[in-house]
Amino acid sequence: MNGIVFTGEPMVRDDVGLRSPEPREVLVRIVNAGLCHSDISVLDGTIPFPTPVVMGHEGAGVVEAVGSAVTAVAVGDHVVLTTLGNCGQCDACDRGLPTCCRRSVGGGAGPGRFTAGGEAVFQFANVGAFAQCTLVWETQCVVIDPDVPLESACLIGCAVLTGLGAVLNRARVEPGETVVVIGAGGIGQSVIQGARLASAGRIVAIDSNPAKEGAALQMGATDFIDATSTENLVVSLQGLGLTNGADYVFECVGRPDLIRLGTEMLDWGGACVMLGVPRIGTEASFVVSNMYNDKSIFGCRYGSARPHYDIQRIVGFYKVGKLLLDEMVGQVYAVSDFDLAVADAKVGSHNRTVLRLDG
Repeated sequence: MNGIVFTGEPMVRDDVGLRSPEPREVLVRIVNAGLCHSDISVLDGTIPFPTPVVMGHEGAGVVEAVGSAVTAVAVGDHVVLTTLGNCGQCDACDRGLPTCCRRSVGGGAGPGRFTAGGEAVFQFANVGAFAQCTLVWETQCVVIDPDVPLESACLIGCAVLTGLGAVLNRARVEPGETVVVIGAGGIGQSVIQGARLASAGRIVAIDSNPAKEGAALQMGATDFIDATSTENLVVSLQGLGLTNGADYVFECVGRPDLIRLGTEMLDWGGACVMLGVPRIGTEASFVVSNMYNDKSIFGCRYGSARPHYDIQRIVGFYKVGKLLLDEMVGQVYAVSDFDLAVADAKVGSHNRTVLRLDG
């Protein structure tokens, strides 16, 4: 089958193989996969990952086969895949905190499931969605209604779940509160939508790409600041009438200077939520005295999500028109056009990039 294998350079290969499902595993035919910034971070070395590896982690598809002990999904089900691969049995999982499951790190990353040219290869982020089929744990499959388009649903498993979860699960934004979102890409747009769903009073989006303004406003931002048109973003925020700062700042880029900026934009009692993924080992700094007024910095893994609950909630929002998914899809590419998809995603020439794996 076809798949994108990264060995220092991404290659579309037709010799990718999979073993049969073990008792708790599910074989999924991938229909669509989102090209997430984390995928690009592997390609440019920001996120180190062993190679060769089948890329992709944001996918949706149809169940093709199940292991002998699988009970939650069946052949023919439409599913959104999650990257967690949590065990479902440890103390964290039992307390409803699957993102704190230590066994969810690494999980099915391999090698062992995928091969390329007969040689074992790794599986990125427990998923390997840039292949016509993948093999995942049963806990990673969330069944959705078949009337939800998979080219939109594929975004749920990473960007949407991370962004909405950060607002609704980690920060727990309350009606009327003020939210600033640094970075208006896929995760940032999902944060904006989460803030809108939480009835935030003001939602300010900040991005260095002015072309993101339209999408940010469409998703629910009340204001947009073009980061290239100002030398002092704190002053720009104050110029919108937010003289005391924001209740929450969500940093969706992964740059230490922007994390520090987030702390400087906070009102007393506010919190900066870190969602962006910087290079491993990156350190950030802040002015300690600025934090004494009950300010906080939150780490947030995968939207502090409970995928089997949150994904169904997200689909419910979508089906009643409260959540925009179709509008987030900017361009759909054939897998053979992967290099073009990456190039376009890097320059931000359109909204979210989606790959089509079944054609």
